[in-house]
Amino acid sequence: QVQLVESGGGLVQAGGSLRLSCAASRRTFRTYAKAWFRQAPGKEREFVAAISWSGSNTYYADSVKGRFSISRENAKNTVYLQMNSLKSEDTAVYYCAATSGTAQAMDVTPTSSLYWGQGTQVTVSS
Repeated sequence: QVQLVESGGGLVQAGGSLRLSCAASRRTFRTYAKAWFRQAPGKEREFVAAISWSGSNTYYADSVKGRFSISRENAKNTVYLQMNSLKSEDTAVYYCAATSGTAQAMDVTPTSSLYWGQGTQVTVSS
């Protein structure tokens, strides 16, 4: 049963913007920390951004700081990733993840301990 569903991916030119969404079907996910990861062809999955369950705390990979913004609407059980000033190296499949643990640790939490969506493709053309 798919519990996290990503949307909003697509093809965009370098310098453009996209907004990804991740809708959760499981009610308890409203109190879970959430994160976005991405995986480019031939590369390992990497952490992008995380947000605490309340939305008060956010964390970013250095490669996206100042360009990406993570947010959430618990009433809609949805987390977002606003991506601005996109670069060709941002091209990847973007995955949403959830955990009952802390957002701060999501970049080092074993992947098997996280709930995952199926991913959405983001392609940035140069």
